[in-house]
Amino acid sequence: MSIADFLSPVELPKLLPKDGFYTSQMGSKIEIYSSDFPDLESNTYDIALIGVLDDRNAVNNQGTALAPNHLREKFYQLNQGNYNTHIVDLGNIKAGAKVSDTYIALKMVVAELIKKNILPVIIGGGQDLTYAQYMVYEELEQKVDLLVIDSHFDMDESKEGTIETTSAAYLNKIFLHEPNYLFNFSNMGYQSYFVNQDSLKVMDKLYFDVHRLGDVYGKINTTEPIIRNANMISFDISAIRSSDAGANANATPNGFYGEEACQICRYAGMNDKLSSIGFYEFNPAFDTNGQTAMLMAQMLWYFTDGFYSRKKELPLQPKSQYTIYRTNLKDGSHELVFVKSKKTDRWWMQVPYPTGLSKNERYHLVPCRYEDYQLANSGEMPDLWWRTYQKLS
Repeated sequence: MSIADFLSPVELPKLLPKDGFYTSQMGSKIEIYSSDFPDLESNTYDIALIGVLDDRNAVNNQGTALAPNHLREKFYQLNQGNYNTHIVDLGNIKAGAKVSDTYIALKMVVAELIKKNILPVIIGGGQDLTYAQYMVYEELEQKVDLLVIDSHFDMDESKEGTIETTSAAYLNKIFLHEPNYLFNFSNMGYQSYFVNQDSLKVMDKLYFDVHRLGDVYGKINTTEPIIRNANMISFDISAIRSSDAGANANATPNGFYGEEACQICRYAGMNDKLSSIGFYEFNPAFDTNGQTAMLMAQMLWYFTDGFYSRKKELPLQPKSQYTIYRTNLKDGSHELVFVKSKKTDRWWMQVPYPTGLSKNERYHLVPCRYEDYQLANSGEMPDLWWRTYQKLS
């Protein structure tokens, strides 16, 4: 079965401006599946857009199935940056007879694209689709570092105590799924009044990384190492404040600013490790003058800009392009090793595998900040190093 069987073409005539696209606009640069399915074997594509027309499990936000074309309309009109894009729009995955059918279709399409070294960008639908996005890595038998950008921890349980796959509860399904391919989970942008303390204790017990909105407010550059550590990203549009992105039934007054969301997306595009990203919960029914659609189009533009600005620093070779720094804790219990890129000034730290745990590798490489090195250099243990070491154990 070909992935073309799961995808329906873009209704391009509905999205074309009266005079068509200018040659500089993305609508002229992207290969759009509107009649014949693109040849993914003979053509070299870097990024593939995939719409998902299913919002049945978007809690209190039905209407997100209409998002893909609204986002496309704005994105196609933006001008290409100073690079040659190789982007294909593969159309939409229609809602299956059951929601689980949609999940299977999305999983199969995304997995096939990753195998072809094409980065899938999922647009539309509820954030429950993150579960299908995660299941791709089971298909690929690959450990995954998951980053969710959201104001909530989506870990709600039903009144009967059962675990459901909805936009408010999909994380439970991921955390409890067997076999477990999740190495690390990070949340960025949670707001304390939306998160119960028991959930925070679970995150701490599992050594996961959670970052309150207030911790990164006005310091969006500090999010870069968090983003650089992710294999897959799920972006809930409700993480952006309602004044900048009101097209969501669950929108709230606080959140990231629009320009911060664009910077986050650029960091995501620059991440050499990232292999899939999804933008969820955009509901055109609440969009005033297409403002949220335009913001999301700009976010996607910045993601593309970041992708074509990648420095290709993984693996960290050649060694001559990196500087090694070694520090010791005050109690002498550990030597901590840091790596700095001479090209980009970005930092990583080496966290050793416990003896005998990995036959092929001696250490796990984690993106970090210069401040982590400064802390270690003063003889203190960075929290990120400790939590990573515990997960490796």
